[in-house]
Amino acid sequence: MTRMASDPVIRPTTDLFIAALWSAPKNEPILRSLLNGVMTDIGQPPVVSAKVLNPFNIKEYPTDKQIRLDVRVEDEAKQIYIVEVQTETHTGFYNRMLYYWAETYGRLLQRGEDYTLLRPVRSVVITEFSVFPELKQLHTVFEVRARENPAVLLSEHLQIHFLRLGNWDRQDSELGQLCRDLQRWLQFWAFGSELEGDKMSAILQDAPEVQAAYDEYRRFSSNPEMREKVKARERFLIDQRLDRAEAKEEGRTEGRTERDIEVVRNMKRKGYPVTDIAEITGLPLSEVERLD
Repeated sequence: MTRMASDPVIRPTTDLFIAALWSAPKNEPILRSLLNGVMTDIGQPPVVSAKVLNPFNIKEYPTDKQIRLDVRVEDEAKQIYIVEVQTETHTGFYNRMLYYWAETYGRLLQRGEDYTLLRPVRSVVITEFSVFPELKQLHTVFEVRARENPAVLLSEHLQIHFLRLGNWDRQDSELGQLCRDLQRWLQFWAFGSELEGDKMSAILQDAPEVQAAYDEYRRFSSNPEMREKVKARERFLIDQRLDRAEAKEEGRTEGRTERDIEVVRNMKRKGYPVTDIAEITGLPLSEVERLD
């Protein structure tokens, strides 16, 4: 797999690759392998089938538009899974995860339908950062349980799983606490872009579905068209972050100006000399003189 020195490294956690990988019908065994790794790791039954409800066609992907790249899956029991990757945390991250779960859960019921028609919704969030530093496990699960007796579960309909990729290495003892398939998935995501192909394949030799995902990743990463789409999306996301940063700075500047104006008016009402006001506030003398 070759790339130009100026090209960005495409990681296995790149959202375009993740969405394209799991949306392809031929990759249903790969997606099912992930879900089974997550569920069997906490002692729940494996998934028999995994149908993607929001297929993603990367050929038609608009690189200049904001698009939500989670994957929504339905199993044979009509239970729903939301799978997505988060490479960086941000303000409101936890609320956003809960909102996405609630939005999906709310859509399961039409007005007037019986509440018994609701089904479990399980969010699976792959992160490259610690969700809560005090939680050391690589696989953390949040549910609704009674505080005085955590063995009492309010409902099995809410589960939010976090799979942490950051802050551990290939020999990390925490990795050994996961079931085998989930270990291999985390190793693929964390090191798939770092290790040579033969070394990565040696790690994945006992997990054929994860090896198949790695093969798809190598094909994706070496495809010039896919590389251009990844670069275009990265440029779009950078532009968005810059726009948000500029808007925040403008808001802060406007807020400072309004506060300064009020301070100047108060000081003038109290009889401060305009030269002193200008020196204290840092505003131009002409601006201080103009304000009433």
